[in-house]
Amino acid sequence: MKKALIIGGGIAGPVTAMALLRAGLEPIVCEAYNEAAAEQIGAYLTVAVNGLSALALLDAHHVVTEIGYPTGTLSFSTSSGKHITDMPIGGTLPDGTVTHSIKRRDMYRALNAEATRRGVRYEYNKRLVSAVSTGHGVSATFADGSTLEADVLIGADGIRSHTREIIDPAAPKAHFLGIYGLGGFVTDRTLHAELGLRPGIYSMIFGKKAFFGYLVAPDGEIWWFANMPRSQELSQSAGESTTQAQWRDQLVELLSADRGPAARIVAATPDDTFVPGFNQYDLPTVTTWHNDNMVIVGDAAHAVASSSGQGVSMAVEDAVTLATCLRDIPDTAAALAAYEDRRRARVERVVAYGAETSSDKASSGLGRLLVRLLTPYFLKKAAKAGVAPLNWIFDYRISWEPQQV
Repeated sequence: MKKALIIGGGIAGPVTAMALLRAGLEPIVCEAYNEAAAEQIGAYLTVAVNGLSALALLDAHHVVTEIGYPTGTLSFSTSSGKHITDMPIGGTLPDGTVTHSIKRRDMYRALNAEATRRGVRYEYNKRLVSAVSTGHGVSATFADGSTLEADVLIGADGIRSHTREIIDPAAPKAHFLGIYGLGGFVTDRTLHAELGLRPGIYSMIFGKKAFFGYLVAPDGEIWWFANMPRSQELSQSAGESTTQAQWRDQLVELLSADRGPAARIVAATPDDTFVPGFNQYDLPTVTTWHNDNMVIVGDAAHAVASSSGQGVSMAVEDAVTLATCLRDIPDTAAALAAYEDRRRARVERVVAYGAETSSDKASSGLGRLLVRLLTPYFLKKAAKAGVAPLNWIFDYRISWEPQQV
């Protein structure tokens, strides 16, 4: 039985562990903090049907469907409040399942709890410092001075992956998209009725100065996010010194230029559910994904812009593909090469799609005006075509069956 060290207990980590366990390997999740997902950014996320289909292969889709909410429809509006069109987010699986939205922290905790329930071993306070090949496997050293050995080391440690740097010290850094992200939850459950908001619909507003999206959960709570165009990355010191109230005031001022509910939703968000501004990134092509016994998955290999709605789904597809390769190909180096070969073209196409959609949100001045004027035309055209333009994303299916090597 091959032993695998998985660096990171976010989303890719526990999903990879469950996939490896099912494939007959012995996974160990090494988490830098004293609990899984102790430090995360963002309010909520979307799990598209292709990701849910891949999770179903591990019998883990219920983690999303039991605590998330169906959000199978996008509704677009202009800054003046004019409705543009509605369109589906990726169609429907054979059992009727559609795309779901789920609070980020809830998903992290639920995935790690499910992995633990299945018997996956966790090691906490294990921040990776270095890893070296031993000839028959890999030896990893952690900040607490301890070491662990395994047949393979898998970096599921996110966009700032240290594993990626160990594999290739010249690996590219994350690319700033020119956007700050913000989000939050409005616990005043009477506001959606007052504003006439529709539950279960993912509403998107192309504002004059910021992009805004929201949904109403079945219990009446409003979930929202915003994208603020910015030319410079938010520094750590600026982020730490800006209060929730200051972020809220800045965003309300931007959104007040538009008609619609956005400004009121943000103004009604209390500090304890307000997610302050953070930089949004993607990751350009990563030349080296693996060596003979180390490999990266998820955001560590190919971070996609949040606008793609595919970050989770790409990580799940990676996990299942890697597990089947390690199961079916005895030689570890050959298995890792096969994993990359099966995944690279798809994920890089999704990254490019996310970068294109994010560039529209990052525009300012004349560029932003053109986006606002042309977007309704292109969205209506896409809506007439149904989900066909993006079928290549949503209709993709991972197989658990052995593939020809």
